[in-house]
Amino acid sequence: MKRKAAVIGATGSIGCQTADVLYANSDRFETVLLTAHEHSSELECMAGRLKAKRWGLTSTTPLSALLDIDIDIAVIAASGSSATRDIYELAKRGITLAIANKESIVMAGKFITAAAKQSGGVILPVDSEHSAIFQCLKGNDQKYVSRLVLTASGGAFRSFSPAELKDVTVKQAIEHPNWKMGKKISVDSATMMNKGLELIEASCLFDIPPDKLDVVIHPESLIHSFVAFTDSSVLAQAALADMRIPIAYALGYPDRIDSCAKEVDFTIPFNLTFHPPEKGRYPCFELAKAALIAGRQADIIALNAANDIAVSAFLTNRIGFTMIKPVVEKILMREYNLYSEPNNIDEVLDIDRSVRSHAAEVLEKFLQKSFELESL
Repeated sequence: MKRKAAVIGATGSIGCQTADVLYANSDRFETVLLTAHEHSSELECMAGRLKAKRWGLTSTTPLSALLDIDIDIAVIAASGSSATRDIYELAKRGITLAIANKESIVMAGKFITAAAKQSGGVILPVDSEHSAIFQCLKGNDQKYVSRLVLTASGGAFRSFSPAELKDVTVKQAIEHPNWKMGKKISVDSATMMNKGLELIEASCLFDIPPDKLDVVIHPESLIHSFVAFTDSSVLAQAALADMRIPIAYALGYPDRIDSCAKEVDFTIPFNLTFHPPEKGRYPCFELAKAALIAGRQADIIALNAANDIAVSAFLTNRIGFTMIKPVVEKILMREYNLYSEPNNIDEVLDIDRSVRSHAAEVLEKFLQKSFELESL
């Protein structure tokens, strides 16, 4: 019997790659729902290709109104924190969620995973790093894990000097050297805020304390993560930089299905290089790591919101690339310890809304030169 699949955020980068995998495995899946915030013509075309039973725009129809159907697995390809409520509601349905939306886990992972557990649902990671960890952990008792090591490409500007970073453009920042990704996540990759958020996500998904999490720069993006065990063995997952591979793993789990991706050709000579992030080079990553270590969820929510505001300002050419970190930091200076820890999803979203309102004010003051921010 075919599994009934839904794709939430179908017209983005992850959604389109999910459509490729579903199409290649049409003997296994029946696409029952496709959603997007906008881009109706693209969504309609995809619905025709996948013979989707239903499709809709969440900008005009709430997702809840589209969910009166049976779903076995939902791929959460929608980006940004605005999808958090919908993901939480889906987690309560007792279905399998293949989540590519890291912001929701960063903000509300505790409540989303608890809702899934209570309903009998399953959460599977789609981020390449977390999928790699999940695969390496399969069949291994968690008590034998000594360390999780996430790899990072270093982003579009990994070889740039501090002076060169001051003049980089939006076009340069969204052209990731290895991965096919959306604009916002490509900028986050360039600042390595993305990797900091992934550390927070890994800590939540795999119940691992911060002191057992590491990141290494791996420009080739062939190894996606390592898991080190207490007997000094290390397992790694390797694949070409193609998001269809972790998407296929989540869709097919526990089976392995056609990902439409090429295999690694180990007969061709190549190098694998690894080194720790250079201290001071990726200050946004350091902000996120510090928030994880501090352990206050309210401040992590503030960090995510502040970064969204700053990256949006960069993408609209309101601030330069090197001003992303100072803007985020200035917002956090105002927000740290301002909120009590959230006790439910509503309080998470309340904190997020409040921080975004304050963050917009801070950004406007900066743009009006009401105060000075130091650049990197």
